[in-house]
Amino acid sequence: MKRRDFLKTTAGAGAGLALVGTNLFAPGCADINSRFDAKGLPTVMFGNTGVRIPRIVLGLGSRFCHIVSDREANEMLHFALDNGFYYWDTAHTYDNTIALPPGREQPTRLVISEVRLGEVVKTRRKEIFLSTKVAARNPDEAKQQIELSLKRLQTDRLDMLKIHSVTTLEDVNNISKKGKLLDVLMQMKAEKVTRFIGFSCHSDPKVARELTKRGDFDSMLIAMNHYPPIATRQEIAAKTAKDKQMGLLMMKAVRPRETVEGLQTTDLIKYALSLEGPHAIAVGMDSIDVVKSNIEILRNFQPMSPERMSELTVQLAPFYRHENLPWMQQDYQDGNWIS
Repeated sequence: MKRRDFLKTTAGAGAGLALVGTNLFAPGCADINSRFDAKGLPTVMFGNTGVRIPRIVLGLGSRFCHIVSDREANEMLHFALDNGFYYWDTAHTYDNTIALPPGREQPTRLVISEVRLGEVVKTRRKEIFLSTKVAARNPDEAKQQIELSLKRLQTDRLDMLKIHSVTTLEDVNNISKKGKLLDVLMQMKAEKVTRFIGFSCHSDPKVARELTKRGDFDSMLIAMNHYPPIATRQEIAAKTAKDKQMGLLMMKAVRPRETVEGLQTTDLIKYALSLEGPHAIAVGMDSIDVVKSNIEILRNFQPMSPERMSELTVQLAPFYRHENLPWMQQDYQDGNWIS
């Protein structure tokens, strides 16, 4: 795919984008769903995007980056796409310098998620709903990150561009000031660098709710909390997304397995899929076997009974001790596999 001259950096912020190259948003691609094939997996309409997505999104963070072999990682990506997992979620900052997953060897070289994806994206771009996240808050730095992300991914268009890890109301205020990061994302959408925009949030759902008031977002990716206090994260997020007709993804569905003995990954995923409100869940995958397991979960999925979900909330109670919620900390970096 021919690259366009993405960014002409001049003296001030707000430099324009010159659009050249293959346009996935051209009239011939008006029906975006014609690009994607879920291979029979259950799909759902993703908010106001007009796009149908599988109910499990392929998470490509630290677990994926800690696959030692590039060949194995490449084979997993092709296998996932060949079997219906076409929504790929990554971020500019995802690499293997983050905490080492259990059972993995200490890395001897840097692995960057977007770089690995690029080797598949370059030949199968039109089959993939491609989503990445920008971490920088400074507008010029954000544009540089987006440019580098596109180079790494070997494409000139995104389907979804998210603000990475919104944490506090101060963060929201900074993001939404005139000329700041929100304006950069709006520019990317207006100039068709990305079809849709969104954000991720791990902290207080009121932070996410406030950000939705500041911009016209298409999606939200928010961390789950399985054990319901007075107002759960997913309930607030679900109402906010519904009110704004946004797509809602949940993440961290499997994380409790690391801190609570006896929990089964399949049960945690089924629990998340049984919640009302979220359109889909993002699940980190690091092998073809894990992809196969998630395929089987989706193909045979039946919502959990209320009784079984209540049993799981009791089992999950220890997980909600404060020290086991790293993404609630202001210095948390998304993509951590273990606490």
